[in-house]
Order: sequence, then structure tokens, then C-alpha cells
Amino acid sequence: MWRKSPSLKAAESAASTPFPISDHCDGHRFFNPKRPGVRGFTDLLRWKLSSTPAVWPQSVEVTPRPPARRPAGEALDAQWINHATFLLQTTAGTVLTDPVYSERVSPVGWAGPRRVHVPGIAFNDLPRIDVVVLSHDHYDHCDLATLERLNTAHAPLAVTLLGNGSLLRTAGFTPERVVELDWWSQHTTTAGLSIQATPARHWSNRATGPRNGRLWGGFFLKAGNRTAHFAGDTGYDDEMFAAIRQRCGAPDLALIPIGAYEPRWFMAEQHCNPEEAVKIHLELGAKRSIGMHWGTFQLTDEAREAPVAALTAALTAAKLPLTSFCALEPG
Repeated sequence: MWRKSPSLKAAESAASTPFPISDHCDGHRFFNPKRPGVRGFTDLLRWKLSSTPAVWPQSVEVTPRPPARRPAGEALDAQWINHATFLLQTTAGTVLTDPVYSERVSPVGWAGPRRVHVPGIAFNDLPRIDVVVLSHDHYDHCDLATLERLNTAHAPLAVTLLGNGSLLRTAGFTPERVVELDWWSQHTTTAGLSIQATPARHWSNRATGPRNGRLWGGFFLKAGNRTAHFAGDTGYDDEMFAAIRQRCGAPDLALIPIGAYEPRWFMAEQHCNPEEAVKIHLELGAKRSIGMHWGTFQLTDEAREAPVAALTAALTAAKLPLTSFCALEPG
């Protein structure tokens, strides 16, 4: 009786798995290497039934600003638009991170977290966008309506993590303008912008598609002699950020989340708090950092301004100058 050879079985198995098998993927689903589990529906229900979230303002006055002039020489310019959306202008191209311009971050437009301030740069004032980087599929980072607008207005290249390309194609991006990366893999644009995918401690899920069926992460960008690390959405890990520094180098600028962290028993695995964000800043060796992922949408229990106050306290406790890691006003 004929039997398949071990090598043939291995080849068939590899062909049946959509993603490379690694320390963070079984071929079909992604996971965090050190602590693979994530909080489930029971924990979510416990949080929602027991929490007493702080009251956020209905609206916060923000005056949108025009984008800065594109820098000359080796300069790197960063403007915070809202949440995890930054405009990065470099000599090798203009980048938009996790662009969100919608009124709500939700599977539906009539419910879910609503923004409390307008974007710090109006959509129609954006300069030509060359590249969009998309860290993962959560609605507060992957906003299909905004991606559709960007595709129509700018037709940028989209760089994302494994499994997220289908979402970008749904938003109108043609396959040749979508690049999917695994952790540590790299893409260089024709203009010379290097984009390397980096690990993060998080998870993925949307109303459609399998839970953890799309990879999450951050990006290390290099344009000429300037570098920036966009951390994406992440919990703290005592080895991950030192590994990023070892592989990629210490960034000139790090964009690190400081919000959406309470209650800690539920959020610690997926969102760092400001004290942990300062540890990330130090372990990356960043020359300067900017806090993100706060103040736009109420996602968790802390007050709107709590991340800024906690960041100041954490920097003071670490004996670091307040200018080394700041929280900006939108725009």
C-alpha cells in the first residue's frame, strides 16, 4: 500500500496553512509568544458589569492646524492628529499611521465610542500621503471609511501585518499597493523609506473574520539617517522592546500608547499604562517619545486627562526630563 512520504506530508501541510508557522503563529491563528491567551467574553462581561468609568467631556475644543512644511535635509516631522494617527513627513515620503477620521470607532456608524474632538489636521488639508501603515484590525486603528477616502484622494501604498491585506482591498486598495509583513520583515519604498514590522503584545478581532486571524504589531521606519518607531497597540513586555532596539537600533522618535489602560486586571495584557510606556521609552532607547492612544475616544475606565498626569508622574519618578516624553495637543 502506497503511503505519503514525510516530505510530501510536510509540503501539503505548509500549502494548507495561510501563514508561516512561527513562535507567534500556528499557521492559521496568531498569538503572543510568552503568554498566548487573551481575555475572553466572560472577562469582558465581568468588566462591563463591575466598572465605574470616569465621566468624559462630551466635547473638547480643538482648532485644526495646517500640516507643517515638508522638512528639508535629514529632518523628520511628526504631528499628532488623534488617537494613534500621526502625520510623519520625511525626506523619503509622507506617512500616515493608523488613520481614523470617522465620528465613531465601531462596526456600525450609529453606536460605539464617539470622538470628543475633531482631528488635529483636517482631512482636506493633508499633504499628499505616500504611505499608510496599519498596525492591526481593531476599529479604533483600522477605519475602513477613512481608508477608502485616502485611497480615493491619495492612492497611497499601504503597509500592514499578515492577514490585514483583505481589509485594505475592501477599502479599494489594489493588490499591488498592499504590502503585508510578518514581524521583523521589511519593505523599502521606491523613494527609499524603510519600513520594518516589529512585535507588539496585543490581539486582533472584528465583527467578521476569525479572532486572532490577523497579525498585530508596530513599525520601525527609517528615512535617510532619521528613524521612528510606531509601537501600535501594545501591552508591556520585559523583553520585546529591548529586542526591537537590538535589531533595529534606538529610534530618534518613538510613538508610544499611554491611554486605555484601566482596569489593569483586564487591560494589562493588551494596553500599557503610562508608567509602562516610560519603561518602553527607556528600553527602546528613544531620543524622544510622544504619547498616543488617549483623549479622542473613551475606550476604558480612566478619565480623559489621567494618562497625561500619570505620564508626568512616571517621568518624574524615573528622573527623566519632561521634554523626553510628551503628550501633544491634537495638531
